[in-house]
Amino acid sequence: MFTTGERDRLRERLLARAEADANVVGAAFTGSHAVGEGDRWSDTDLVLAVRGELVPTLERWTGWLYDDLGARHHWDLRVGAAVIRVFLLPGWLEIDLTFAPEAEFGPRGPQWRTVFGRPRSLEPFPPPDGDTLVGLLWHHALHARVCLERGRYWQAEHWISALRDHVITLACLRLGHPAAHAKGAHLLPDDLSTALESTLIRSLTVVELHRALGATIDVVTAELERSRPELALRLAPMLAELANTPPGAGR
Repeated sequence: MFTTGERDRLRERLLARAEADANVVGAAFTGSHAVGEGDRWSDTDLVLAVRGELVPTLERWTGWLYDDLGARHHWDLRVGAAVIRVFLLPGWLEIDLTFAPEAEFGPRGPQWRTVFGRPRSLEPFPPPDGDTLVGLLWHHALHARVCLERGRYWQAEHWISALRDHVITLACLRLGHPAAHAKGAHLLPDDLSTALESTLIRSLTVVELHRALGATIDVVTAELERSRPELALRLAPMLAELANTPPGAGR
């Protein structure tokens, strides 16, 4: 694994190249490093403001990362007109490089530190949509139960685990914690964390999967009662039917 010294030297090289690139007119750190909250394991998130077409600059930087820094792989995420290219370097160094049009160079959240350039005022990224999360909860619970009836136990495990992830997101949203990618999960109250532990699947048997589904539905129902009480009144009895009826009882 990388050392903090290797990571710091890498950041210095990235900034030096950005300052020397005529098409890069701004640079900013995002993520934990931007606000002084990074630790030994933090990766590097750097946003580059690109003047003109993105693709030539993006491909030029990609070639440099492979040829000079020994990149092993990369993949892309698109956010509006910007491209986040995620690189893996030797020693498990991760670099998330955002190539943004000059007009879209600016903070969309609190984790931002401008190194050079003129950031613009941009709308923040919207939080996860609560209605969509509620829909995913009942959808995943239903599909987990259907997979149990069909004897598709790995698929049932998939839906139960995804159900757990979404109820964590909904709880974080209600409590004002970071909601994406379980970044606020460690801040959840102890009683909720303890209840979530009971949703973990211990073996791939129909009895254990049904138990885990029931435990997860209990957590889902309790969270709906806190965050969406009007929906809980309508959905709780239906969710209880999925949890309480043994698989195969309707055959």
